[in-house]
Amino acid sequence: MKESIIKKRLSEELKNSGLTTIEIAKRVGVSPEMITQYSTTKKLPKIDTFAKICKELDLDANYILGND
Repeated sequence: MKESIIKKRLSEELKNSGLTTIEIAKRVGVSPEMITQYSTTKKLPKIDTFAKICKELDLDANYILGND
């Protein structure tokens, strides 16, 4: 259950960022394909990548993790 909350919230925030997949990938240091996978597959980012996504998109990690 918690994984589905994380996937849903992360996917929504990636879409709402106003950035392209390529722009997010460059900021975070992963491939655009990985960003797409975080939104469309069961794949979740590694913890360091997750931290970079939160920092670059100014996201609250607790919200994404369902700790709100």
